[in-house]
Amino acid sequence: MKKILLLISSFLLSVNVSAMEVSGVKLADNVQLLGSHLVLNGAGVRTKIIFKVYVAALYVSQKQTTAGAILSDTNSQRVALHMLRELSDEKLLNAFTEAIEANHSPAELSALAVSLKQMADIFHQVKEVKEGDVITLDYISGGTQISVNGTPRGTIAGEAFHRALLKIWLGNKPVQDDLKKSLLGG
Repeated sequence: MKKILLLISSFLLSVNVSAMEVSGVKLADNVQLLGSHLVLNGAGVRTKIIFKVYVAALYVSQKQTTAGAILSDTNSQRVALHMLRELSDEKLLNAFTEAIEANHSPAELSALAVSLKQMADIFHQVKEVKEGDVITLDYISGGTQISVNGTPRGTIAGEAFHRALLKIWLGNKPVQDDLKKSLLGG
């Protein structure tokens, strides 16, 4: 009987150890995205001054430890943002836009202009995100679907736009260095 209880306890502990929790947000070890099996590459907290803004989780088809490998991967990927505070569409859009601008040349930004306008339109439709909301940025077959709480809000075509989004967190000038490290499994 003791052996059975010990075995069950060991099993339950091993299940809990494999699940990641960041700042009170429990993250799935893997997700299914239109038939693609994705694994949690890493996760961390985005802070602004002293405020926790969101928990970011990066899901990829195969774990990677370098930003270059993830940015060049054309398989399905997901960035999940678990909101820890309320943000208006303007604040969220400005944060995304500033980070994209920091990681791209004027010529690259010009090539992304239509996609960035589409992103702005999607964010304006959403109006605001609240604490507990989850924004997913799913790269599938050459396009990025933006969803809030599982409801698709729009899809933006192109690998270049997807890479531009990823550079917010994984670029040469990420929004937060320690968040970049966490998303890369560090």
